[in-house]
Amino acid sequence: MSAALAIVAAGFVLALALGLYARSGREMGLEQWTVGGRGFGTAFVFLLMAGEIYTTFTFLGGSGIAYGKGGPAYYILCYTTLAYVTSYWLLPPVWAYAKRHGLYTQPDFFARKYDSPALGMLVALVGIVALVPYMVLQFKGLGIIVSTASYGAISPAVAVWIGAAAVTAYVVVSGVHGSAWTAVLKDISILGVVVFLGLYLPLHYYGGYEALFRAIETERPGFLALPEHGQSPVWFSTTVLLTALGAFMWPHTFASLYTAKDPRAFRRNAAILPLYQLINLFVFMVGFVAVLQVPGLTGPDVDLALFKLSLQSFPPWFVGVIGATGVLTALVPGSMILISGATLIANNLVRPLRPSQDDAATARLCKALVPVIALVCVGFALSGGDTIVQLLLMGYNFVTQLFPCFLASLMRRNPLDRRAAAAGIVAGMATVAVTSLSGLSLSKLAFLGPLQDVNVGVAALAVNLIVTAAVARLPAAQPRPRAAG
Repeated sequence: MSAALAIVAAGFVLALALGLYARSGREMGLEQWTVGGRGFGTAFVFLLMAGEIYTTFTFLGGSGIAYGKGGPAYYILCYTTLAYVTSYWLLPPVWAYAKRHGLYTQPDFFARKYDSPALGMLVALVGIVALVPYMVLQFKGLGIIVSTASYGAISPAVAVWIGAAAVTAYVVVSGVHGSAWTAVLKDISILGVVVFLGLYLPLHYYGGYEALFRAIETERPGFLALPEHGQSPVWFSTTVLLTALGAFMWPHTFASLYTAKDPRAFRRNAAILPLYQLINLFVFMVGFVAVLQVPGLTGPDVDLALFKLSLQSFPPWFVGVIGATGVLTALVPGSMILISGATLIANNLVRPLRPSQDDAATARLCKALVPVIALVCVGFALSGGDTIVQLLLMGYNFVTQLFPCFLASLMRRNPLDRRAAAAGIVAGMATVAVTSLSGLSLSKLAFLGPLQDVNVGVAALAVNLIVTAAVARLPAAQPRPRAAG
């Protein structure tokens, strides 16, 4: 066994051991399994929230988009910072409401706010549809990382199966506690590895950042700026808007808010997490160095930029360290996604149809669903497909359709009823689905001028708002939803 493969294998084993150890001394009922008994402090909440942001998307997709697109990569810095700033005001009232009413999932929040179990089921369906590409993203990244770091000794398919088995095991046993403990190891590892790569590689190949950017501008003029068409300033601003509004609409991110023991954790994190975004800059530097050092990567292969560069720059043992870190960036968010997906199905799709199902039965069903969801996502991951960034943006197109009725629910007097909320979500989702399945694109509509580059998710959000406003003006057929308190 090579040194690289041994270190990657050790990363798998350590993550699994930590995940299983997290159960120690706890009875894993529904509340402990899904929301950690609502007892996590600032540090664990920080790690869970960061764990969902710093995924294989950051590790591979961030360097991949910097390599393949250049300037447009900076949208990542903008949207996450905006999302964290707004979290200072948005998240504490969500936590307080969930604590008061004993909620477990994102659909629970919507169902309770709008006094509509049917709306909760709709939100659950949206979440499941969005989570599949996000989980596929993690498995695809895992396959790339392990196969490349092991110098081809393990194929991407085998790596995906091993990763799926490991994350399924500790999710079933430890639930969100396993995710929190492995997040500790993951964040320490990624901070050290990514900062080192972002500092060392530009210095090693170019002597510094200025020389790096001059070399790229000489070889590929305009690469580091936004293009006039395609991923233009219009695309950039609308994509930042879409992803900033949708950042906390992911069901696994939303549910992680319930784990905190008090709302001050969110305000502290809102001050810290924007600074933590600087990690992305180091990831981008790796992608920029790779532009000239490992040219020729196209399509989904741009996600290999970081590892292709690492293979030619470092000895096998350090490539193994990078690979082990990459494994953790897939397993931590992957575990949160599996927990959230299983809970959505068991608690928000099955339970409303079986009123006699109690928390204990729901917890058992959640655990039984975890391997099923993992198998479905493995199937999609092994069938090929888009780049990591494209997969993530596809999921954002769906989850952001929940934001209008979410924001309305936080108002002292909600201007929407359940009909308007549901109609807007359906209209937005339908717009995304039609454009995705038919291959329609605003870029093909020349009469739109610069609006051709508007992100399709924002166009769907506009349809969502129009339909929501129209239905909200119809005569009320039933009582208004619950007030903000």
